[in-house]
Amino acid sequence: MKGTAEYDAYADWYDDYVTGDAADHTRRVDAMLARLLGAGSGTCLDVCCGTGVHAAALRALGWTPVGVDLSTGQLRHAARRLDAVAGDATALPVADGSVPAAVCALGHTDVPDYAAVVREIARILRPGGRFVHAGLHPCFCGAFADRSLPDRVVVGPGYRLRERRFEGWSPHGVRSRVGAWHLPLAALIATLPDAGLVLVDVVENGPEPAGEGPRALPDLLGLAARKPAA
Repeated sequence: MKGTAEYDAYADWYDDYVTGDAADHTRRVDAMLARLLGAGSGTCLDVCCGTGVHAAALRALGWTPVGVDLSTGQLRHAARRLDAVAGDATALPVADGSVPAAVCALGHTDVPDYAAVVREIARILRPGGRFVHAGLHPCFCGAFADRSLPDRVVVGPGYRLRERRFEGWSPHGVRSRVGAWHLPLAALIATLPDAGLVLVDVVENGPEPAGEGPRALPDLLGLAARKPAA
């Protein structure tokens, strides 16, 4: 997760990256969270919060963001942005049915068992509570996908492999440093109903086209779900 021990060695680099070279990507994730989560009040648990870079976007919606992450290196930076504690996303230090909302942004590629994370999120949500997943699009991002050209994605073998891999088209990003786990689209979506959550919205997003050029294929996928009312 944005939280395994591997991130401790890259925490300073990562915070600079998501607010610098990848700042536009961070803003697009924020916009996806705003669309799928919407306005509200009370605690919104930011699972795999990393350096807390999405806290301001959650706060702007009226929520009080609280973060959980395994990486103490990342949490050094998160402390400037939100209240956060060290914890495993598969065993959240949160009481059953205690929070009205939760998000996981760019975290599913950092855990070997994202289904277990979603089950934990379902456990801590109140009846009627909201959950938003915002992550890399599993069909167009991964070790099997070459995104080096702005107008196309070249997909090779490996889409169904669920292992952690470090190789990719860019040697400068997160994947080349800490690796990334892959979860095919059907398996990713299935984590929600399997945890007892109801899928209510799906959003695909991609960078805006430059001039008259073709629109790039999506690099982000957002899922919104609710916990059924008691």
